[in-house]
Amino acid sequence: MFQAAVKTFSVASTTSRVVLLNIRHYCKKTPTKLRVSEAVSGAELGANITVQGWVRSVRSQKANLFLHVNDGSSLQPLQIVASSELNNPSLTFGCAVEVTGILKKSPHHKQPVELEADQIRVVGECNPVHFPFKIKERHSLEYLRQFPHLRCRTNAFSSLLRIRSEATSAIHSYFKENGFVQIHTPVITSNDCEGAGELFQVEPSSPENNEDENFFSVPAFLSVSGQLHLEVMSGAFSKVYTFGPTFRAENSQSRRHLAEFYMVEAEVSFTQSLEDLTKVMEDVFRSATEHVLAHCPGDVDLFHKHVTPGHRGTVDSMLKKRFPTITYTEAIDILNRSAEKFTFPTHWGCDLQTEHEKHLVKHCGNIPVFVTDYPYNLKPFYARDNQDPPEHTAAAVDLLVPGVGELCGGSLREERLDLLRARLEEAGLEETYSWYLDLRRFGSVPHGGFGLGFERYLQCVLGVENIKDAIPFPRFSHSCLL
Repeated sequence: MFQAAVKTFSVASTTSRVVLLNIRHYCKKTPTKLRVSEAVSGAELGANITVQGWVRSVRSQKANLFLHVNDGSSLQPLQIVASSELNNPSLTFGCAVEVTGILKKSPHHKQPVELEADQIRVVGECNPVHFPFKIKERHSLEYLRQFPHLRCRTNAFSSLLRIRSEATSAIHSYFKENGFVQIHTPVITSNDCEGAGELFQVEPSSPENNEDENFFSVPAFLSVSGQLHLEVMSGAFSKVYTFGPTFRAENSQSRRHLAEFYMVEAEVSFTQSLEDLTKVMEDVFRSATEHVLAHCPGDVDLFHKHVTPGHRGTVDSMLKKRFPTITYTEAIDILNRSAEKFTFPTHWGCDLQTEHEKHLVKHCGNIPVFVTDYPYNLKPFYARDNQDPPEHTAAAVDLLVPGVGELCGGSLREERLDLLRARLEEAGLEETYSWYLDLRRFGSVPHGGFGLGFERYLQCVLGVENIKDAIPFPRFSHSCLL
């Protein structure tokens, strides 16, 4: 009986301990989950926190283990300090981890805080031998381009993507604050806005589809521009814009070309002035650039110090001065008087090549410059006729910028029905664009617009030479698609 009583007491004691342990477990405060950027800024200092991310460096000593962990929210990683007892073979460069501990002030000047870890869990292992990026090497952008599925894990490309995100936000903010309505223009269309014929045709892959019939009753293509659809909307809204992907089937693998890229396009109604367009172009450029410099200083500095040294001075100069304006005729005169040997000859009526555009930018002080009033025959059917014999020019404008050449292209649109119809008839396009003529028949107003190449903008601000390094997944001729 005594033994039974002891056994009962023992069981009761064990049960009590379990209950107490459970109480302690539920009373323990759940760690606050923070992004690395929040932890580095000192948020929740002194608190028990959890961070999740990828290991950027590992250093093991006899008593301590040091890790740098980042989750993509900032360029600066968070230093983790832990007992060497928490080390294990799967804790390597590139692996994914979840770390819990106390966020404390760091005794070292290189980082403001550090996380004193009491728990490190490896979420995803990474074999550093097979991983194409090495912990102590600074890989070139050309090398990173071989790994489009992995390059976002490097400092350079993660910085590029954060900058790209902030620039996107800044552009949308500019248009919203200035009364523009965002329009989602279609990706599939029957229109060739640019008239260059570099189109990707869209066809169903289903074998049930009759090859003699078009899915949409007419040939369909991936959009080369949202401009014509914005012109439709400019008959109901005085200011509209779109920001989305566009496609050009240009068979080129040069540093300047992509098959898929992003365009910012805007249309302004009730204007007969190119100055109204150039003001928006310049303001978008300045607003986005100032926002990026203010919100991504570390990321921008990475490029200006390590990828394109010295480029920050060019960017600062662009923001300090107003953009000058010259006419196409003045531009040709500047080129003809130049001692520089051009690959393509210059004469009035020629299309400006990249080498010409870059020379004009340098001539104007290496800051962006507007070139206006191009020869009428160089511009598409929708560009407004200046009716200025003998030159005969169109009310068109390009914005040329350092290191890139043309960044923006735009024009006043031909709102006069008789002139527009005559030009479409001459090109044999009157039936194809009968709907476009309707826009001029019913409540038409003078209007104009432009397009800005987003990847070229990033090249200009960061100094990146190859446009394929300014987009997450570059698409170009003969490229391997993921």
